[in-house]
Amino acid sequence: MALKVAIVGLPNVGKSTLFNALTQTAAAQAANYPFCTIEPNVGDVAVPEPRLEKLAQIAGSKEIVPARINFVDVAGLVRGASKGEGLGNQFLANIRDCDAVAFVARCFEDGDITHVEGRIDPLADLDIIETELMLADLESLEKRVVNVEKRAKGGDKEAAKTLELVRLALDELNAGRPARAAAPRVAKDDEKAWRMLQLLTAMPALYVCNVDEGSASEGNALSAKVAARAARDGAKAVVISAKIESEIAMLDPAERAEFLQTLGLKEPGLNRLIRDAYSLLGLQTYFTAGPKESRAWTIPVGATAPQAAGVIHSDFEKGFIRAETVAYDDYVALGGEARAREAGKLRAEGKSYVVKDGDVMHFLFSN
Repeated sequence: MALKVAIVGLPNVGKSTLFNALTQTAAAQAANYPFCTIEPNVGDVAVPEPRLEKLAQIAGSKEIVPARINFVDVAGLVRGASKGEGLGNQFLANIRDCDAVAFVARCFEDGDITHVEGRIDPLADLDIIETELMLADLESLEKRVVNVEKRAKGGDKEAAKTLELVRLALDELNAGRPARAAAPRVAKDDEKAWRMLQLLTAMPALYVCNVDEGSASEGNALSAKVAARAARDGAKAVVISAKIESEIAMLDPAERAEFLQTLGLKEPGLNRLIRDAYSLLGLQTYFTAGPKESRAWTIPVGATAPQAAGVIHSDFEKGFIRAETVAYDDYVALGGEARAREAGKLRAEGKSYVVKDGDVMHFLFSN
């Protein structure tokens, strides 16, 4: 399934440096002035998955195909973006097309890199961004509420449901809270309609604390403030040094491991960022493995076997018969599908089976 995360922040907080590291390219110009990024850069990134290589070794796969995630480097927002300041309207539109938002907060001091607000305060930066997104959502809802009310009064049941959700969002926004605060009160049957409102502040949020090189492993006082806010908001926070990540991205795997060790890091911060994005969106991974390829597939937590099959091809879901399934640990411990079958660890699962993270699956379906 496609997953797209918007990288959002004020100018000069390290967004484009982070994006470049993610995509291991210099596609996004990183410079010390606002609006360096005019058009949104989109990077297609492989999801780090160490289990995949092990599966490929056991299955004798010719190819390894990881899951993918798209990151969108949205140009820096400023005060008044919701009213068009700094080309704000164009950039806000870029965010609406995404599944989640990664707010990059500047958590480092550097006199050579100017701050558009003339100070270093990550919480104030986050407040500016969130306020602009809330104002944009308010304007969007207020424009459509009159028309929706007319349709609802005319007996349109769908409009009546939409109106209920619009009012729910407006209650939060008018109280100075993001629309996502209303999410717990949205019925499961209404979740699709809620997403169709395309509210910027209804998107799941991830706070990225961009710290100096010396704070990459433990963070610092500024990132601690952001982490506390994330805990309060029910969001996630990850500490990253965009500068270090850009250096890591240019190294080969052997040099990368040595460099990380010297910094006291177990893995690149970008790996944590991607994992947190998956967790934030309630996603998990299952695998298919064979001589041709070993591949990782992304599905929502709670997806059934037919739904998982449908990610490969819609015909697989329509004609689903059963899924031959073995847990990743059993597949590895027993040395593959054949031995897992002999040991009774390969199961035939039907339509009601809820797929677990790491399942290795083979689908049988009818045309």
